[in-house]
Amino acid sequence: MTRRDLIRSLSASGLVTAGSLLPIAELLAQGVKPAVRGPQQPASGPSLAPARLQVDKVIQPEREIAVLRETDVLVVGGGPAGTAAALAARRLGVDVTLVERYGHLGGLATGGLVLAIFPLYGRDGNQVIRGIGEEMMQRLDKLKFGIVDRGQAPLYPVVDAEAFKYVLADMTLSSGMHIYLNCWGVDAVIDAENAVRGAVFESKSGRQAVLARVVVDASGDGDIYAAAGASFVKVKDNIGLVSRIGNIHEVDMIGGDDAEHLAGATGAPVRKRPTRGAPVMDLDGKVGSHTPVEGVNWLNMKGPVADGLDIDDLTTLELKHRIALWKNIELVRKKPGDEAAFLLETAPQMGVRLTRLLDGVTPLTSEMTAKQQTYDEVIGYSGTYANNPEFQIPYGALVPARTENLLAAGRCIATDFKVADTTRLIPICWVTGQAAGIAAALCVKESCQPRNVAIERLQEELRKQGAYLG
Repeated sequence: MTRRDLIRSLSASGLVTAGSLLPIAELLAQGVKPAVRGPQQPASGPSLAPARLQVDKVIQPEREIAVLRETDVLVVGGGPAGTAAALAARRLGVDVTLVERYGHLGGLATGGLVLAIFPLYGRDGNQVIRGIGEEMMQRLDKLKFGIVDRGQAPLYPVVDAEAFKYVLADMTLSSGMHIYLNCWGVDAVIDAENAVRGAVFESKSGRQAVLARVVVDASGDGDIYAAAGASFVKVKDNIGLVSRIGNIHEVDMIGGDDAEHLAGATGAPVRKRPTRGAPVMDLDGKVGSHTPVEGVNWLNMKGPVADGLDIDDLTTLELKHRIALWKNIELVRKKPGDEAAFLLETAPQMGVRLTRLLDGVTPLTSEMTAKQQTYDEVIGYSGTYANNPEFQIPYGALVPARTENLLAAGRCIATDFKVADTTRLIPICWVTGQAAGIAAALCVKESCQPRNVAIERLQEELRKQGAYLG
């Protein structure tokens, strides 16, 4: 079918109206297929085996699960860690599949509206987090309203969520990886030796599996390593809901004595940066901090300590947070000059900070980071944060103590609770994601387990991809 025939076909079917045509050639290059409206034949697949009620128990019968695809590296979770992992692995020439539960990539940096990119800098103002994360920011540099405050240490950059979604969609699609959105990772696939061989997902296509030679768990909550039987520590932390306010021309949540976003050798508060987020009860007309778009602020909310793995907690908090944010904007509009302010957006996803922490080969502890311990297996740095110095991150923090064919990346890696308050942050998730992706690709290319990856090769590839290792 020619492009002209396709346009004619789509126009006839009502999919295109005059003046609204998308770049169809680009869409088709990514596998978008023309379809015909109307009744369709149901897709064939394994026979259904619905759960059955037996007396007072619900029993799920054994059933075959359709295999969606087989891949070299499967990355579960398309947030900062997952996108970095998938891009890094793909650059080594292996087949990569990225699966994300939401309908967009970027995780809390986009869907969570956590728009400040911190911590990036060491105490001397040197940017210590580079690599793929820096590439993403360079792409945002080229977009109008994409990012502000670049290269102004100790200020941290602030991104626009929609611009960032666009950048990530473009980077991942153009890489040639396979991507599935709106798929929730619900189980691990293990073999007779209890090594991870893939993951099971639930989506509108039903329950399907993706088989892989190596899996990177970048789910944020360690969902796959927990399902595979890897040991971990469950934790609870604050859960908030970030929002954006429109038609506002002031800021009121800037760094102070309680600021999370501190930088510099003196620990001086960063200008124009949100504090730890206003507790819900303190949203007394707060307007938040600036974004790249004039007249639009983002409002950080700390939220109470709750269980990010408990559906009752998550449901209650999300509903109550949305009520609190609406009441907050009503208070904002009572201020002289702010009568036209409005609630532009509440984040599509909750600000869950921490839930599971891996039991890893080299767990990072606060004692290690306080003395700035160095490692032969270093894969990157954290920036200085909350008046704590930058520290090295060892590869062993990504490797489960016992489970094979699996790596962790992002906020669920092996650290203690105090260190996790730093490693959960967006730039450090880029660091651990990029390292996990390269390590996974090396496992495929060299037919080895993640715990046996040659550190020198890993570090060589990290440097080639622009990472900072000191």
